[in-house]
Parts: sequence; C-alpha cells; structure tokens
Amino acid sequence: MHTLVTGCRGRIGSTLVSLLRDGGHTVRAASRTPGDLDSAALPADVPVVACDLSDPATFGAALDGVDSVFLYAEPSGIDAFLSAARSAGVGHIVLLSSSSVLAPDAQDNAIAASHHAVEQALTASPLTTTLLRPGAFASNAYQWAPSVRAHGSVDLPYPDSHTSPIDTTDIAEAAFAVLTDPRLRGAAYHLTGPESLTVAEQIGLLANASGRPIAINTVTPAAWKESVAAFVPERIADALLAYSAATVDVPAEVTDNIEKLTGHPARTFAAWAEEHAAAFRP
Repeated sequence: MHTLVTGCRGRIGSTLVSLLRDGGHTVRAASRTPGDLDSAALPADVPVVACDLSDPATFGAALDGVDSVFLYAEPSGIDAFLSAARSAGVGHIVLLSSSSVLAPDAQDNAIAASHHAVEQALTASPLTTTLLRPGAFASNAYQWAPSVRAHGSVDLPYPDSHTSPIDTTDIAEAAFAVLTDPRLRGAAYHLTGPESLTVAEQIGLLANASGRPIAINTVTPAAWKESVAAFVPERIADALLAYSAATVDVPAEVTDNIEKLTGHPARTFAAWAEEHAAAFRP
C-alpha cells in the first residue's frame, strides 16, 4: 500500500504519517506549502510533495503511484482531485470530515458546508470512501491559552454548553486503522472522546492540570464575537455561537468508535490537559 497523506502541517496528518511509516507502509506526505513544514514533525525518510487541494495542477505528481489517500475537506478542487485520483489508480480515500455534517442544517451551516460538499462528491464517485467524522477536538482548548496565561481567566458566552472532546492522536490512529484494515473500509464513523463535558468542566480540568485557578467570565455572545473578530470569520463565529447555545445543558453524543477502530478507549480530556498543561501556565 502506498498512501498519500494530505495536510501534513497539522497534528493529525503528521501523526498519521509516522504511524504508517513505523508500521512498514509506504507513505508520502503532502502539504500546500511543503517548504514550511517542520522537519522535526515528520520522519526524515518520508518524501514530501506539494499538493494544494484547491490547485489541480499539483494533483498529478502528488498522486502518482498512490493506492490510498488521507484527505482533508477542501471543496474547491474536489472534482478535479477525484478525477486525478481515478487516473492514478487510487482505490481508497479516507476523508477527515466533521460530525457537523450530521446536523439537520448541515448544508447551511458554515462549519459543516465544506465537509458536506466533499462528502457528497466522494460518495457519488466510484472510489471506495471511508468517512471519519470527529466532533470537537481537545486541542481546541488552545484558544483559551493566551488569556489564561495573561489573565488567569477565560471569557465565555455559554460555559454550560457541552462537547465530547476528542484527542487528535485518536483521530490519527483511527485513520491508520481504516487505511490498513480492508474490513473497516467504506463506512462512516462518528468519532468522539469518552465523555460529554461542559466548557466549564474542561476549564476546571485545565486548572487542575496547570496547578492554577482559571476564572470564567460569562460574556454576551456579541462581546465574544467582537473579541474573536480578528481571527474568526463572522459566519464561523455565528455558527459556533449557535452550536454552543443549542448545547447548553444538553450532553453531547458519545460513541465507542475509537475503541472499535483502535482497540483502546478514547483518551480523556483530563489526560490531554495533563499532557499540555505547560501551555496554560504563565
């Protein structure tokens, strides 16, 4: 098996490359800007190629000789990518999608839209497709780190909203499983962490792990939206606010698909907090 892993600047892609290489599989790492890749994040003997999922001119060389692909959800070039994949003889694509596609308003949801469009293109193609649909990443907690380090507090519009945060290492291991075990191919897997937690509970676990109190300031949705305007597009901020409002006091779904795919229970958010506690200390 020769696998192309797209998005190797990200933690999931880089972890998956190492898992495949260490498992004795032939793997090629791909990035839109391979020159910017952290060389320490990838094994030195893994070839790195340019593959911009919005630029069909980069597809041919990246896919040459490839049997399977781990794909990020970029809709702008998906039809050309699938055409190039078929021409190259690719037989299996694993898509990193999102559980947001399971929402009733997926086609209109700004967060779900790109994943939904790519899923539709893949399921309409003759290629064998496996869909990984993770929910909120545990690493989303990094968004609070600057405020915690500077002020010892976090501003939140809905501290009682729920998610079931998943460790990105578990996602990479699930991708490794479906890429290397033919029995797991061709299905859709909703991936979650092992428990539903409120945002306030996650902050509490970060406080315990970092050894310092973290205060929660409840702010209005408008104030939160203004505070993130410099780096979160308005339509994404609106979608995040709508999701958070809808999940106040509503436990998030928890699945056992990580254990089914990897053979071990999903890692807890408490374990993630302990591992990354330094990011939340002054």
